[in-house]
Amino acid sequence: MREYFLTLLIAAVLTYMFTPLVRSLALRSSAVASVRERDIHTQVTPRWGGVAMWLAMGATLVMVSSLNLVGKAYSQELLGIFLAASFVLLIGALDDRYELDAVVKLAGQGLAAAILLIFGIQILWLPIDGIIVLPTNIGQLLTVVVVVVIINAVNFIDGLDGLATGIVGISAAAFFGFSYLLAVENGFSRAGAPSLVTAIVIGCCLGFLPHNAHPAKIFMGDSGSMFLGLLLAASAITLMGQIDANAVFAEKIGPAALPLLLPFAVLAIPLLDLALAVLRRVRSGRSPFAPDQEHLHHKLMAWGNSQQRSAVILYLVTAMLALPAMLSAFIPLWAALLVGVLLLLSAVLTTKREKKVKA
Repeated sequence: MREYFLTLLIAAVLTYMFTPLVRSLALRSSAVASVRERDIHTQVTPRWGGVAMWLAMGATLVMVSSLNLVGKAYSQELLGIFLAASFVLLIGALDDRYELDAVVKLAGQGLAAAILLIFGIQILWLPIDGIIVLPTNIGQLLTVVVVVVIINAVNFIDGLDGLATGIVGISAAAFFGFSYLLAVENGFSRAGAPSLVTAIVIGCCLGFLPHNAHPAKIFMGDSGSMFLGLLLAASAITLMGQIDANAVFAEKIGPAALPLLLPFAVLAIPLLDLALAVLRRVRSGRSPFAPDQEHLHHKLMAWGNSQQRSAVILYLVTAMLALPAMLSAFIPLWAALLVGVLLLLSAVLTTKREKKVKA
């Protein structure tokens, strides 16, 4: 655990140090978010936060490669994850600067998923009525769908200062807890790459948050949301799709369906927001990618909650879903559910409901 904590700390420090440099570069390159009628921010703000995270990740991987425990995670899968993340970061960075068409971004996300497939990262089985081994083509298609959905879920939730950063950090922490249990405590070597990647993601989020918290000095932009979304998706697929399902169930590590449920539990808020947004826009005859002001965080602010309070509420709700799912592998189910209930109560008590009445 000390090596992973050191990895997390290095990633956090490097991200914190790189972000001001990238901010200056974004300003000079005009990679900025201008103020539009639908936006919450009130001044022009640089993007490209994902570039700082990518630099920190690359430097961290070089610095910790010689550590005994962490070094075991360096594999074909890890290389594939880094290359796919680098490609999707490039697409996001171009979008932050030139505002690419939604179809182009979607194609880029699909190509990033294809890179994962080239390196053997795909969903191989599902715990449905026992264990179903998927045909290769079905597993590949499902892998692409999961990658694209998770990338866009993180992208859609990135609407408040610090919101996506915090939610991804909490999600990564839940992933890390379960993958660390598999890799270190139970000896599943293939869980090593997800443990390392999620530890770095946690560090990147912690290092970026001081710059991104309200009032944000820099946004992560599509470069950041797509980069982090790809890393979470790849970690989930590597963890849930690559390890031996029969061995996991034989060890009785948590509920039998946990490998399938964990990705959806830890990303429940972004996925819910994405689903509601797509349904809302399609019903009104608009593009699923058309922007609006009806996301979950917009509704919380309409009730009188500040940006900071709205972000904290959604942090708590994310933790309410993510932590019990992860803790159920460590402690009795009733205890994990109790943690979820306490976090739910905290979210409810934090929420204001003073909806503004229009004159």
